[in-house]
Amino acid sequence: MKRLIQYAAFGLLLFGAACTQEKKLPIYGDKEAKISKDANGNEKIDTVYKTIPNFKFLNQDSIEVTQDAFNNKIYVADFFFTSCTTICPIMHRNMRTIYDKYKGNPEVMFLSHTIDFKYDKPSVLKKYAKKLGVDVPQWQFLYGDKKEVYGLAEKDYLVAVQEDSAATDGYVHQGWLVLVDKHKRIRGAYDGTKPEEVEKLKSDMDILLAEKN
Repeated sequence: MKRLIQYAAFGLLLFGAACTQEKKLPIYGDKEAKISKDANGNEKIDTVYKTIPNFKFLNQDSIEVTQDAFNNKIYVADFFFTSCTTICPIMHRNMRTIYDKYKGNPEVMFLSHTIDFKYDKPSVLKKYAKKLGVDVPQWQFLYGDKKEVYGLAEKDYLVAVQEDSAATDGYVHQGWLVLVDKHKRIRGAYDGTKPEEVEKLKSDMDILLAEKN
């Protein structure tokens, strides 16, 4: 009887491990079917998902940064501005806890795009990063042209941003933390102002890091 219980317990462990290995996050954004041929000339249909396109912006050190900096990394992206007095401070305090968990992990990066093209020059972003305690290559703060940044936010990261003189601090934006995989595909979006959502993001990052493809 004791041996049967041991076998049953072992079986449950194997089942749990299998479930963990098979668990995958969904892929968000537009997709299309493309026909390709394998090595034998047989046609096959592949599903191609929308990816974050290449970009080129200045970071907090006034160095040009492109998507190449995030090759073979998963990363968390957000849109903010340094003078924000509403959701940004909460977002980045919560995002800092994610950074603390993955600090030094070579497979994980963080990316914050400023939407304040008037004030948030690289020197301002540098001071902000230092104050937050994350002035490191693992967390990039990027500044760029309004049209490019806003287009990237709305068309590619699916985050609404807008300059609005009637709004508090002059801008309107969503507090999403967007999870991007090593293939530059969106795998999740989380409300950065809610601790429970941030914890879910941490959990999903662990799942994404365990994915084979």
